[in-house]
Amino acid sequence: MRTRRPARHPVPALAALLLAAALALTGCSGAGEDSAGSSAADRGVAAPDADGKAGANEAAPGGAGSGARATAPAKLPTAHIIRTASLTVQVKDVPKALEEARAGTENAGGYVGNETTTRDEEGHERTRVVLRVPVVKYDEVLAELEGAGKLLDRSAKAEDVTDQVVDVESRIKSQRASVARIRELMDQATKLSDVVTLEGELSTRQADLEALLARQETLKDRTSLATITLSLSETPVKKEAKDDDPGFVDALAGGWNAFVTMLRWLAVALGAVLPFAAVAALLALLWLRVVRPRLPRRPRPAPAMSAVGPLPTARTAPQSPPARTPDEPDEQD
Repeated sequence: MRTRRPARHPVPALAALLLAAALALTGCSGAGEDSAGSSAADRGVAAPDADGKAGANEAAPGGAGSGARATAPAKLPTAHIIRTASLTVQVKDVPKALEEARAGTENAGGYVGNETTTRDEEGHERTRVVLRVPVVKYDEVLAELEGAGKLLDRSAKAEDVTDQVVDVESRIKSQRASVARIRELMDQATKLSDVVTLEGELSTRQADLEALLARQETLKDRTSLATITLSLSETPVKKEAKDDDPGFVDALAGGWNAFVTMLRWLAVALGAVLPFAAVAALLALLWLRVVRPRLPRRPRPAPAMSAVGPLPTARTAPQSPPARTPDEPDEQD
């Protein structure tokens, strides 16, 4: 008898096929997650941990976010400030204090500028000196000078000229480019008239460029070196007390000063007019004494005539007849 083979069911085979497909999908998804994690790590993005904090890649200084990258802060322009100060210090020995101020300035890398020394009636010296020190040593030198004696007066000023420095630098750049263009045109010019015109324009622009360079050097000197005006005195500076309400004496003194001033100005005016008056008087004297007597005299005018004849003239007094002598005969005889 033939044994009957059991019939094969397709269910196990289908189940095996589905299991293989599920394993394949699971492997692909795991590989995808691994690749995504590696790409995210390459981009510097870290998933938050259990505490909700960012990963180490986000906190790392070199890491950059996927949405917004960290940018370096904008570089601010360097400030250019002109610093000036004025000090009045009372010391016991002015020459010694001046020598110490010079030494401190030179040690700081600066130099001594103008210097003026005076001596009063009592023999006390007063010195005024201008010191130029580097800006980085400005505060240090200023503190040393203030401690040289008794500080009587102090004033400091800082002026920001950054805009001027930037403007001058920009204008210098443009002016140099303009000069270069003019030189290129001169190299290409073939006519003498064009060459002469371009030479004149080049001279003008070079002069403007030199003026800008000189201004730049001035600004550089004033911003790199601070100016300190130091006044040294052996006696305190006396300030005159001012009374807001003037009295009778003040009014009298003011009136007398005004009167004296008026007389002084009158004397000055008289002194200025006196030479002209002397010359005018001399010319008048020469006219009366020398020139006028030598001039020809004008003839007397003729008697005026009327329609009926000459106008009567003034009658003269009748003259008496001459006396007769005894020898002369009588006219009636």
